[in-house]
Amino acid sequence: MGAVVAALAPVFLLIVTGFGLRRSLITLDTQWHGLERLTYYVLFPALLVQSLVKADLAKVPVAGVGGALLLAALVMSLLCLALRPLLTRAGVDGPAFTSIFQGATRWQTYVALSVAGSLFGPSGLAAASVGMIAIIPMVNVFSVAVLARYASPTRQSMREIAATIVRNPLIWACVIGLVLNLAHVRPPKLWHDVADALAQASLPIGLLVTGAGLHFEGLRRAGPAAALGVLLKLVLMPILAIGLAGWFGVTGPSLVVVAICGAVPTSPSAYVLAKQMGGDAPLLAQIISLQTVLAALTMPLAIAWVS
Repeated sequence: MGAVVAALAPVFLLIVTGFGLRRSLITLDTQWHGLERLTYYVLFPALLVQSLVKADLAKVPVAGVGGALLLAALVMSLLCLALRPLLTRAGVDGPAFTSIFQGATRWQTYVALSVAGSLFGPSGLAAASVGMIAIIPMVNVFSVAVLARYASPTRQSMREIAATIVRNPLIWACVIGLVLNLAHVRPPKLWHDVADALAQASLPIGLLVTGAGLHFEGLRRAGPAAALGVLLKLVLMPILAIGLAGWFGVTGPSLVVVAICGAVPTSPSAYVLAKQMGGDAPLLAQIISLQTVLAALTMPLAIAWVS
């Protein structure tokens, strides 16, 4: 448990630092938007490619880790859709439902990779990257489709939804890294020197950006909808992921990585998507902020459960 807390402490301290910087030293939205784009399009893809290129995938139960996380996200998505009629009768409108859906299904990749890397080094990053390949495409498709169905004033076509997925740089980074690894292609030393430098900057800057994007202004008024989003993601999702991983026979560090990926809070990028497509962005901001704060308590429990 001490090792888990030690691995988590720098992650959440960086998030807190980002929150403080946004309200003191770096106060302009444009500055954080630039850092967010830099991380999303350059630094983070470099980390993913490097992690997969260097990874010994023979030591990672790819089918077990990927399958468990894929099925956990699928089951959670179907559960949210099944709850839709009940939520409607409880007064939750379409845009609010999309925020609950995103809050329950999406995951914070910066936190997952930071904790997995802190605990297990390159092998942890590789296992978490496998999880990303499994989760990101499906969850992005479902999120866009749900927003288009329940929130967007103009529904997006399947072509537009597919284009959104195809343009995701994180998916491309995972695919490129995986292909290079499986083809046994070893980039030159110059590539590694540059990519390693970019990769080392990605997680700290990503965590600072995560903290800068937190909104605590409406938390005192957080209601049942926000509480449901927190419960589904921080309690039920780890249970699903860990249970399915056990069913697939995943053990050891790989099982811990599955727990990490299942227990992380929702991605702040969900807030941007909600604003773009007519979702209840204020509600989602509450869910993301609550999850990020409470994950400091729930993640150690989930990790300790399987350690």
